[in-house]
Amino acid sequence: MTTYGLRSGELADAAGVNRQTLRYYERRGLLAAPQRSPGGHRIYPAESVTLLRIIKTAQRLGFTLDEVTELLDAGRHRHGRRPDSGLQARARNKLAEVERKLANLTVIRDTLRAAISAGCDDLIACADSPSCPLPFVELAAGGNDGRWSPTNRFSGTPNGTWT
Repeated sequence: MTTYGLRSGELADAAGVNRQTLRYYERRGLLAAPQRSPGGHRIYPAESVTLLRIIKTAQRLGFTLDEVTELLDAGRHRHGRRPDSGLQARARNKLAEVERKLANLTVIRDTLRAAISAGCDDLIACADSPSCPLPFVELAAGGNDGRWSPTNRFSGTPNGTWT
């Protein structure tokens, strides 16, 4: 660390990102353009480490960089912001999205398990078999605009949906 702040490499190392990420975040407006040292080096304030960690954490929670930008802007401009612009509302929406994805992944997992249990070894032969658990007929019929809403082919009860 210099007396002015952190150089690019120091900041990148401290935050666990690479230098290209710093430049990219600058272009996107997530990270303010740094000051320059007398020698022309980029010098970032120490608080940039925390900001970069916040950005990376939000990404790991499933937020896109556009969403992170909006969340950071909402935090910076607390006065007069819309009630739906804060972290609580967005976290609830993200959680609902994650729950939908988990439900879809559960259906995929269960279908793959059923295919393994049924001994499916050949997609062509399996597609012609009425006992195959894979949703060939449902997908070919084009129901739900190509999305799968499977029913258990053996009992007729629903076992999940793809949306």
